[in-house]
Amino acid sequence: MTSPVQARAFESHDPAAIHRFLASTYTADLRIHAGETGYHLVHQRVDAGPFALATTGQSAHLDIEVGDIDGLIICRTRSALISRTSQGETHRFGPGDVFLTNRPGEPFNLRWEPGEVELCVLDLGVLRQVATAAPARRPGPIRFTDLGPVDATLTRQWRRTTRYVNDVVLNSPTASAQPLVIGSAARMLAAAALAIFPNTAFTDETARDRHDASTATLRRAIAFMEENADRNIGAADIANAAAVSLRAVQLAFRRHLGTTPMAYLRRVRLDRAHHDLVRADPRRETVSAIASRWGFASHSRFTAWYHASYGVPPRETLHA
Repeated sequence: MTSPVQARAFESHDPAAIHRFLASTYTADLRIHAGETGYHLVHQRVDAGPFALATTGQSAHLDIEVGDIDGLIICRTRSALISRTSQGETHRFGPGDVFLTNRPGEPFNLRWEPGEVELCVLDLGVLRQVATAAPARRPGPIRFTDLGPVDATLTRQWRRTTRYVNDVVLNSPTASAQPLVIGSAARMLAAAALAIFPNTAFTDETARDRHDASTATLRRAIAFMEENADRNIGAADIANAAAVSLRAVQLAFRRHLGTTPMAYLRRVRLDRAHHDLVRADPRRETVSAIASRWGFASHSRFTAWYHASYGVPPRETLHA
């Protein structure tokens, strides 16, 4: 299977080439003004469809005017000082800070001092999927009400999340080739962004949600999971299939099974992986390949879950 993940590298001293590269890479309406000669930019980016992770550094005092940009971009500074101005308000960020580079639909200016930053680019559709409500009361576009985290300690949470996605998912040829793994990683990043940065996403539980959290909802949700476990589905897809809100389906699983929809889906996929391990030829298959096929990016986590469920490590099942 061809991996949906593509790594790209770019390096240049030519301001015009750098402008074209950044504008095309980030599908952005932007203007760049380098404040000195001898400008140099190095950019490393891994694209995974619904998200991308990048590291970029540059050597000039750079002013960037952004009219619009495709997706949500979350920045962590490694060594650069960055000032962001929009609607007359300026925010300043230094090494170690995590912040939203853009708010969708809002033009802004950046002053980027020499140094390096890490970027995460998220498709807005993934954010909407993670935060979606019932069709009858869908919220408007998600708005982020501040650029910085709700709490400074959440900066570490974002760093841990991106490190996991980079190290366990993107750096594994086996895991990164699987759509279930990439979809899960995208939703993990979107959920972290919605938890870390203050926003207007619909999350409140309503009386209708409590009414809809019935055994009938549970049955519809479980049937959908059983039929579609091999597809890149998330909690929002499960809620839509059950014809209730995301909050209602979460409440139904908590109320009747003491778990979450995604934890239950993980159990279904674990059973499918067990089925494949029992029937696989160990000369042609590996535990990692089977685990990744069913959306498990981390070999150690899969082994721990499998051992807890079946009493033996997955390797023993494969070679039995």
